[in-house]
Order: sequence, then structure tokens, then C-alpha cells
Amino acid sequence: MGLVFGLLWLLTSFLQGAHSQGVYASPTVRIVHAGQACNVEEEQHSERVYIIREGETLELQCLVTGHPRPQVRWTKTAGGALDTQGKLSLKGGTLKIENISRHQGGRYYCKAENGLGFPAIRSIRVDVYSPPSVKILLDDPVVANPGETITLVCKVMGGHPFPTLRWLRLEDEELPRRAIVKDGTLTVPVISDDDGGTYTCVASNNVGNPAKKFITILVRGLRKGRFWITPDPYHNEDNIQIGREVKISCQVEATPSEELQFSWLKNGRPLKSSERMVITHTDPSISPGTTNLDIIDLKFTDFGTYTCVASLRNGGIPEISIDVNISSTTVPPELSVPKGQSQLIVLEGHTVDLQCLVSGKPKPIIMWSRVEESGQTAALPPMMPDGSAQMESYDGILRIYNVTRKMSGAYRCQTSQYNGFNVKPREALIHLVVQFTPTVKPVYTEVRQALGRAFSLTCNLLQAYPAHHLQYEWKLGSRLLTVGQFSDQSHDTSYHVKALNREGYGEYTCDITNEAGSGRCTFLLTGKAYRPEFYHDTYNALWQNRPQVYGFKLQWTQMEPNSVDRIVAYRLGIRQMDQTRWWEQEIPIGGPIQQGQLLTYNLTELIKPESYLVRLTPITRYGEGDASERTITYSAPVNPHLREFHCSFEEEALCSFSQDKSDEFDWIRQSGTKEGTTNTANTGPSSDHTGSSQGFYMFIETSRPRLEGDKARLMSPTFNIDTKSVSSSSASNNPTYCFTFYYHMFGKHIGALNIFLRLKGQMLTDTLIWSLTGNQGNYWQQARVNIHPTTTFQVVMEGVRGSGIEGNIAIDDVTVEEGECKDAPSNSENLHNLKSFASLPSYYVSLLYISQSLVLIGWER
Repeated sequence: MGLVFGLLWLLTSFLQGAHSQGVYASPTVRIVHAGQACNVEEEQHSERVYIIREGETLELQCLVTGHPRPQVRWTKTAGGALDTQGKLSLKGGTLKIENISRHQGGRYYCKAENGLGFPAIRSIRVDVYSPPSVKILLDDPVVANPGETITLVCKVMGGHPFPTLRWLRLEDEELPRRAIVKDGTLTVPVISDDDGGTYTCVASNNVGNPAKKFITILVRGLRKGRFWITPDPYHNEDNIQIGREVKISCQVEATPSEELQFSWLKNGRPLKSSERMVITHTDPSISPGTTNLDIIDLKFTDFGTYTCVASLRNGGIPEISIDVNISSTTVPPELSVPKGQSQLIVLEGHTVDLQCLVSGKPKPIIMWSRVEESGQTAALPPMMPDGSAQMESYDGILRIYNVTRKMSGAYRCQTSQYNGFNVKPREALIHLVVQFTPTVKPVYTEVRQALGRAFSLTCNLLQAYPAHHLQYEWKLGSRLLTVGQFSDQSHDTSYHVKALNREGYGEYTCDITNEAGSGRCTFLLTGKAYRPEFYHDTYNALWQNRPQVYGFKLQWTQMEPNSVDRIVAYRLGIRQMDQTRWWEQEIPIGGPIQQGQLLTYNLTELIKPESYLVRLTPITRYGEGDASERTITYSAPVNPHLREFHCSFEEEALCSFSQDKSDEFDWIRQSGTKEGTTNTANTGPSSDHTGSSQGFYMFIETSRPRLEGDKARLMSPTFNIDTKSVSSSSASNNPTYCFTFYYHMFGKHIGALNIFLRLKGQMLTDTLIWSLTGNQGNYWQQARVNIHPTTTFQVVMEGVRGSGIEGNIAIDDVTVEEGECKDAPSNSENLHNLKSFASLPSYYVSLLYISQSLVLIGWER
């Protein structure tokens, strides 16, 4: 026995060694699809599924190992052959099925064997998804009689996974409330005319588009029977005369229209078409259907009762008959209003029925319309409740839902001219009176008042019906104050308080009541102070006298300070913008504040360069009032009298220059070698003013979408002047600065370059100090201007787009220095630069002085 086990061990070791050396090895198999691993070899008991849509191409690869190389065989079942129908191909270990169909899904096996050991077999289940298809098991359309039960069956004809079914009505209408839907079957019991229409069966399984089938339900019926008589097309008279032609027309709406048929009776006996009595019908497929009876050369023997009978060919629906009496003197229908209903009174929001009684056989259709009130001057007549000029009624009743006060007035009921004898219409009037609750003003308002003062609250009556016997009731909270009644001439009621005490604060209400209900005025009486209003035009509001901190002069006025008790203090709250903690303190106020009085408080120890949110709340004996907030932002000043200011635009910060937000476009920073920026040929510089292609300058790009006259405005930093040396009484004492810059204005469409001096005092003023227009050649030139500011100032450089795209303007190397310019241009040269405003196009002209109410911050040294 030991010898046998030893031999087996040697054989096993030999085979394992052969496998490791690639000599002999049993086969192994794994399956992938189109290069995507779908390995089935790890877990023999797990189901591997590949999902594919019908019509796509399935490609399975059977990857095998083993030596000798195994033979590969694909089967559809464990031991069966493949279904070779369709575009199926086998190549090596690859199974390819083009335009795969539903029946080709299932479990596929890949079998590999090479004579060593057992064959290797792996499988994969292919699930073929297909879009849905459905069929309705009834022919379209379905015709039913009223009261019948209709069952529509929608059957799934295809689709995997199995589709879900639902029924819809066309144009997003809801299914009938009685409808029952179960497993694709739609049942409509006791069908009515409103249930007719188009129904849709929708099947969806998230594969492709949902499948839809439509079917139409036609509910048999005859509706809207009308007739009219034309005794004489040239005369509008009540008498039908012997010897003339008389035409009787009968019109009926039918469903289905092709089943409609007419017949005529005279005095109850069938009437056939003849030479003197011609009967004609319109095309049955046209709705509504019409039949005409022409009586030619009317004779005395033709007088009698003519009946038009409409019916449906397949029966099941009661026929409609219309009797018309032809006599020597015809009597048109009479129209009247039921006793006691010529004036109807209804509450706003309710439903009301207006009714007119009409005699005659058959009853003519009644047309309802509104009647203009006496003295009304509206351009258009009043509309009916549904917004139309007229509404039809077949029973003489006009029902109005949710009546509004605008629906008050006179309504006319009138026999329709096309449904009766060719005579003047008969009519009657009904007056509708809509009662509504009083409309009052103010609905809600807040009143602020000081203690000890007298005041009055007034509730105004705007509109009410009925407007007599109006009652009013004043309350403070739930406490009744006073009641009374309006006189016929009064339109308001007031409540007076001689001296306000603390118990008088609260919510006052005034209810004005009539038979329809009540309207309410509400007054909230408080002693809260109004909010303060910050003053933003403070001259030199921000200052700094130490390196790390700055101060701010906070100024404000108080809104309506005399309306409430005297303000005794303000609560000041301040917090740094990037923090949440508030610091608070009270600012005491010694005396009364006058309207428009400017109050000041200096904020100190503000940390550079942080911004702060400031909240200011007034305080009276009543308590805290309304608060106001503002943001304080630090901005470093530039002081040219301490040093020379120079900017060559080499840094992206632009030396604190900024774009004006109110202009049409911006200046652009660019160097001569910069890529990605539009450069129009024959215009603009190729380098900065020093000739360096790496140097930067500012320019305006005038290509599209820029339009002629568009402006770009570049504003310098804010400059302070030494205010101690400025005397308001002597302009000659104002400091002088030299403003210099280089400009490049080359191109046939050059517009204008304007320089403004902006003074930032209590008011803002812009003064044009230099201007140049037109082509100045392809080279840089320098401009020098003496300026004499009297307060904090800026320089604004404005480029104006000319008539075309070859109009780029550039500036470079801007300098502000103390003292007058060396070799400054003479007055005549300055005038030449400024040119004549009369000669400039309108879009170049700027006002020399422009006053604006803007919020600007000045600086102190």
C-alpha cells in the first residue's frame, strides 16, 4: 500500500512541475465581454449576468490556459449546440452575435479541454433588454351610448424588463373620477358626454422611449339644436308674406357626426323634397350638421307646423325635434323675468343664478350680456364673468360663481337672432346687487408718539355696500374703547387721546361693519425712536496719527427726533468684519436733538487695515429704537506733498489706480510682447514710452463690442493736500502740483483723451483740465499740466472711443509732484490742448463742473 501511495505522489509532483514549466497543464477558463472582465471562475455558485439591449452586438471572449492548448467550444445549453440563426460567428475563443434579438438571450457555456484532467467549463447569462411595445384590443374609435360601461384593454406585446402600464388623457386632462385602472385595463362605468376624448396607454421599462397607443372614445349624443327662419333676406319684418321664399334652417351637433341624419315633417306627416319644397343637407362629416328647407313661392296652403327631426343612424339616442310654425302672422317668443327676481342681492364670494323665462316652441337660445350703467364713460363695455362679451344659456339661467363687487350692475337676457324668427330680439333686464364688506385704509400702520402728548387715530372708509347703517368699534388689544354709527355724510372715524400714558401703547383696531361683514384698520402705537441716518460726506472722515491704528469721524443725523420722547443716549456697537464679537458702549446725549442736526463721535484705535461694522441705536424712555448699520473701510492715503508720486503701471496693483464703475468699459494693462490681447493693426503702441517691449502701459481697446462715444475712465488714488497752508480767502495760497503723463494716440479713428481734476470736499466737482482729439502720430508724447487743488483730490483719465476700431489710446508714466511744472505750456498752449468745445462731437463734450451727491472719504495727514 505504501508503494502505491508513493507512485501517486511522484505522478502528482511530476504534473505540477510540468505545469510550472509550461510542459503539461490542465485547462482553465474565464469569460470576458469586449475586453471588460466578467470573470466567472472565482465563485462557482454565483450567477454572472451581462445585460445588453436588443439590436446591439454581443461579443464574448473565452480566455483559456493549459498545455497542450485546449480546444474551445461554445454552447447555449450545458450539452447542446448554438442557435446559428442570425448573424452569429465563432472565431477562436470569441463568440460574436450581431443585432442580437430577444430570443438569443440565455445562458452561454464555454468549454475547454486538452485531454488532461476534466474539461474546464464556465458560463455567463446574457439578458437582452428590449424597448416596450403595446396594443389596444379595440378598434379606434370606440363609440358608446351614454350610461354604458367602456373597458379599454392595453396589452404588452414586447419589452424586457416587463413594462409598467398607465393610462392618460390627452392634453394632461385627468381621468374620469369613476374610472378604474387595473393591470393595463381602463374601465369607465356609466360613461357620459364629458368622458369622451382621446385616451393614451403608455408602457415604459426605461429601455428606449416609452411606447404609446392612442384610442378615442366617442359618446353618442345630439346637442345644441338650433333653428332660424329667413322670411325675407331684404326686410326685417315679423310677417311672412305670400309669394315670397321662406327658408327654415335647422342645426344640430352630433357625435359621431357621420351618423347624423335629418328628416322633415309637415303637420306631423313626412315631407319629401320637391320643386317648391327643397330639402338639402350639409356633408355628414362636418360638425355641426345643418339641414335647410326652402319653400319657394309661399302659398296659403303652406302654412302649418314644420318639424325638423335629428337622429343618429344606429339609434340608442333620443332624437331631437324642432317645431316651427309658419303662419300669416308669426308670433316670436316672449321673454320675462320671474316675479321678484328683477333685482337680486348677493354677498361677495357667493354663487347666484340669474333667470329669464322664455316662451315658444322650441325655446330659443338666450344670450346674456352686461349693460352699461347710466353715465358710464368706459371705452369698452363691461365684460361677463368669464371675460367674454356674451355668454349662451339653453335653459335661460346664468350662474355666476364667486361673485365679486365688479360684477354688480345690469344684465341683459336676449333671444338669439340665429335661433328663431328673423325678427327683432326680445330682451329683459336683471339688476345684480353685490354686497361686500367695507374697504378701509390704513389696513396696518405704525404710529410713534411721545408720552404725555395728544394724538388721534383715523380709520377711513373707502367703499362698502350697503353703505348705510355702518357701525364702528375701537379697541386697544381686547379692551373696548368706543362704538358708534356712521352718518350718511361721514367717511371716517377717529379715536382721540388727550395725553398718552404708558398703558396707551399697544395695538389699536377699528372695525367698520355692515350687513356683509367688517373691515379693520390696525394701528401699532409705540414710543420707539426712528433710526439714525449716517452722514457719508464727512470731510476728512478718516485720519491716522500712529503707524498701526487709525481713527474715523462718525457723523449722523436723527430721523424725526421730535416725534417721540427725547433721545437720551445712543448704543454704539462695533465689530471687526472677520469676527463675530460685538463691542458696545453708550454715547450720552445732553440735550434735545434738532431736525437735521449733525452729531459726531470719533472712533479711535481701529486696527489697520481692518474694516468694521458699526451699529447705532437710539434710546428713549420707551426703550431702544430702530438701529442703523454702516461699514467703515480703511484705505491708505497718498500724500504727494510728502514725496513724489510716480506710476509706470509695471505692477498689477496699478499704484492704486482704479476703474470707474459708471463708465462703459475699462482701461487695459498691457506690454508690447503680451499675448492673448487683441491688437488692431495700424493703431496703438508696440512698446511702452521708453521703447521697451517688456514694459507695461494702460490702453483702451476700441474693437467690437465698443461703440462710438463709449468712455473708459481710470481714476488715480486719492491725494491729500496740506490744509494748513490753504486759505479759503485767497486762491493764490492754494498749493500747486505738476501733473505729467505720456500719451500715444495713433490711428485714423482716434477719439479723445480727457483729463479731469476731481475735488472731494463737501460736494464733488470734476473740472476738465486737458483734452486732445484725433490722430497724433505713431509715437509717445508728454503732457504737463499745472493743477491747483483746494482740497483732497483725484485725477481722472478718460478715453473716448472714436468712429472705428483703429482708435486705441494709451497712457504711461503718470507723475504728481509739488510745485509748478518746468517748461509748463503757456495759457495759449493749454487752450490749444483744450480745443474749442463747439468743434468737438457731442459725445466728447464734458461739463467743466459736475456736482454729484456721492459718498467720498477724504484724508488728513
